[in-house]
Amino acid sequence: MSPAVENPSPLRPRPSSARPPTTAYIVTTAMLSFISFWRAGAIVLCDLGSSAFYAGGIAEQAIGKAAPWFILGIMLFANCVRMVYIESCSMFVRGGVYKVVKRAMGGTLAKIAVSALMFDYILTGPISAVSASHYLVSFLNDLAGYIKMPGQLPEAGFTVIFSVAILIYFWRKNVIGIEESSDKALKILIATSIVGLIILGFSAVTLFLHPTPLPPMKPVLTEGSLGWLKGFSWAHDWAAIGILVAFGHSLLAMSGEESLAQVYREIEAPKLKNLKKTAILIGTFSLLFTSLMTFFAIMIIPDEIRGKQYSANLIGGLAMHVVGPELLRLFLHGLVVVVGFLILSGAVNTSIIGANGVLNRVSEDGVLTDWFRVPHKRYGTTSRIINLVFFLQLFTIFACRGEIYTLGEAYAFGVVWSFTFITLAMVILRFKDLSPRDWKVPLNFHWRNREIPLGLGLIFLVLLTLALTNLVTKVTATQWGLAFGASFFVIFTLSERSHKKKLLEREPLPEGLEYEEKVNLKLDKDLDPVDCGVKKNRRILVTVRDPHNLYHVRRVLEDLDPDTTDLIVMTAKVEKPYQIEGDLTHLYPEERNLLTQIVNLAENAGKKVIPIIVPARDPYFAIGKVAHDLKVDEVVVGRSGKMSPENQLENLAIAWGGLPESEHTGVKFRVIWPNREQVYQL
Repeated sequence: MSPAVENPSPLRPRPSSARPPTTAYIVTTAMLSFISFWRAGAIVLCDLGSSAFYAGGIAEQAIGKAAPWFILGIMLFANCVRMVYIESCSMFVRGGVYKVVKRAMGGTLAKIAVSALMFDYILTGPISAVSASHYLVSFLNDLAGYIKMPGQLPEAGFTVIFSVAILIYFWRKNVIGIEESSDKALKILIATSIVGLIILGFSAVTLFLHPTPLPPMKPVLTEGSLGWLKGFSWAHDWAAIGILVAFGHSLLAMSGEESLAQVYREIEAPKLKNLKKTAILIGTFSLLFTSLMTFFAIMIIPDEIRGKQYSANLIGGLAMHVVGPELLRLFLHGLVVVVGFLILSGAVNTSIIGANGVLNRVSEDGVLTDWFRVPHKRYGTTSRIINLVFFLQLFTIFACRGEIYTLGEAYAFGVVWSFTFITLAMVILRFKDLSPRDWKVPLNFHWRNREIPLGLGLIFLVLLTLALTNLVTKVTATQWGLAFGASFFVIFTLSERSHKKKLLEREPLPEGLEYEEKVNLKLDKDLDPVDCGVKKNRRILVTVRDPHNLYHVRRVLEDLDPDTTDLIVMTAKVEKPYQIEGDLTHLYPEERNLLTQIVNLAENAGKKVIPIIVPARDPYFAIGKVAHDLKVDEVVVGRSGKMSPENQLENLAIAWGGLPESEHTGVKFRVIWPNREQVYQL
């Protein structure tokens, strides 16, 4: 480490009345805010945990009272699938099915995989909204019966109305941004956990006072659950077929894992460690909540009532059949409806987030045109993609007319095939990409200097078997899933071909850069900390100019404590005289590349940065002005290729000395380059 540079003689500051306002452009994009593992887990659980409210009823209609056992098995197996996603996320911050499958098996199979996944996401919103509405309508009808109010609400019509209202609400929240929507998801998860513990407690007391045997483990298959196999006698006789079919009809309880990959880029530092915490949170909650609720509902609600009245709102029926006076049970039913309505509507939120993330990956790769990724002028989100998902989900709600069983049967198609594709891709990458991983799925052994991923291979074989079983037993899911997937695949293919012509006319992206981040520029005529989003007491200003010289940014991000410090990343837009007053919102290719690199670094580190662009004739004076106006504690620059670190520090000191006097003192100037650093303390 070089010694600090001696303090040069300060220059006489100009009078403050001569100080012109600092004009800056604040760079806005949704990808510069990060969330805790609690919030990330809440987003995923609003999908995965919400399935507890409908998975048991749908599975029981297909395989009988053995449904809880197979849902328990699926919840345990979900931990294996989650490990696949953890390994893939450790390799690709912007990962998920599309990125992983394309890296392993090429663009065509990647588009097929993401088409199946989009079928999952498009159905996640409607099935969750419809289920939430069923709970609400059922409770209102029970309440009307208790107070002797004549008439019943028409369930189908009101279900559609409530479902559309839920969808509109979370569509708006996602247009505003993920930080806002993740806050809602966390509150929903907390409320659901509290009410879930209350219901589980009452259920345990009920079984203690009125012991009931566990449900049978043997599934009872119907012609509907066998699908195209119903005409084959061996399908009815082979126990193995029955087990596979039963697991296939319980798979919808495992949805939501892909959302883990989509929110990984938003998880704060340390990213991988927090991802593992998120996975533990998801696994624990879903195993206890989904499995136990299904077991208790099947054991406590009488058979003759459960199928007729509560198949679409199983936990509501459970609340109405625990021990206690009727008014108390009605109150518990109300609590279930409130949290069920919240978490199921939260699953709508998660589906929009997940679909938005997937289509962003596809759009970044040139499969969809850049029009889809143009940021919202106010919020910086990819609102056009969000709008597309919203309209597709709205159409699905109207098309199903409030029928949840059909949605549930079709739902698992995209779930199992997307899991199968990404697991196969990860197996291939173990042989194709030998770069070190930060984490691997367990059960690996070496043979002839080759690592054999036994754990990944076994998970893939199980998923493939379930996917093929569903293909021949879920008629509706197969027909609609193939039709929907084929439609999306055609759209992706045609859009990619059209977009390639435009891509060929552009300058190629720099080596190592796979996409170009879309950003908005918000003009701030008199730079102010509030306008920039600067809130922390400690502030660091890092200057950037060359996308190939960002070592100092990485160093600062490594040491940054995001809880106490705001990081402002500034680039000076140097213009010729008399041009600086013009419209400077146009970004040159090198400037767009630079901003993309900054967003990449922030995502990889999981720490928030505030990028700003400052028009300037003298970049050093602009740095000093910004440091003065934002009251920063440190100014960090990379080593220049044209002058020595001493000259850089001298120019910064001269610029600082030319600014008006301020009570804000003690600013540190740092020049950082590989393995060295030079410091000047004002």
